[in-house]
Amino acid sequence: MADSVPDSWRGALDPALAAPEARRLGGWLRAEEEAGKQIYPPRGSRLRALELTPLDQVKVVILGQDPYHGPGQAHGLSFSVPPGVRQPPSLVNILKELEADLGITRPDHGNLESWAKQGVLLLNNALTVEAGQAGSHQMRGWEAITDAAVRAVAERAEPSVFILWGSHAQKKARNVPALHNGRHLVITSPHPSPLSAHRGFFGSKPFSKANTFLEAQGRGAVDWSL
Repeated sequence: MADSVPDSWRGALDPALAAPEARRLGGWLRAEEEAGKQIYPPRGSRLRALELTPLDQVKVVILGQDPYHGPGQAHGLSFSVPPGVRQPPSLVNILKELEADLGITRPDHGNLESWAKQGVLLLNNALTVEAGQAGSHQMRGWEAITDAAVRAVAERAEPSVFILWGSHAQKKARNVPALHNGRHLVITSPHPSPLSAHRGFFGSKPFSKANTFLEAQGRGAVDWSL
C-alpha cells in the first residue's frame, strides 16, 4: 500500500493491515504500477482522509465509493478535488444542496480539505482506482481497511454523524453493528450523482441536520462554508 497509516488510526487499523488481504492488496498495487498502469490518487495521498482527520477528532463521516478516475482529480478525499480542478457532477450537486440547505454560496473550487480539518472524515470505500476505470479497485482488499476505519468511529463513545449517500455507502454501513446502537445520527439519501440526485438527495438537508445533532451533543457545529 506504500502510504503510512497516521498514528491516530494505527491501533484501529493494524489488525486489518496485518491480514493477508492487505498484504495481497499491497503486492497487487505494486504489480499494477510496475505494469505501467496509471493509478489515482498518486502515492503519498491515498490515506489523506486519515491524515487530515485524526480518529479522535471525527465528528462526521461521509462515505464515497472510490476515487475520481480522471487526471488530477483524486487527492485522497471522497468527493473532493484539488484547487483548480473542475467540480465533478456529483460534487456540483453536493454544493447545490449545501447552498439550498444553509445558504452557503457555491464556491469556485471543489477542495473540501477545510471540512476534513474540522473532523469530517471524507472516506472512500476503495482508496485507489485505475485511470479511466471507475470501480476498478473494488474488492481488491481496501474494503477491510475502510470497514475498520468506519467501525473505529462507530465504536467510540462520542456521538458522530454518518452521511450515507446511495446504496453502496448504506450497504457498507450495514456491516458495522456499532453504527446502529442509537448513539449516532445516520443520515441516508440517494447519491448526489446526476442519475439519482432528483430522487431525494436534493432537499435532504444533510448539513443542517448534522450540525443540529452535533450541537445538541455538545460537539460543536461544522463550518461547511468553503
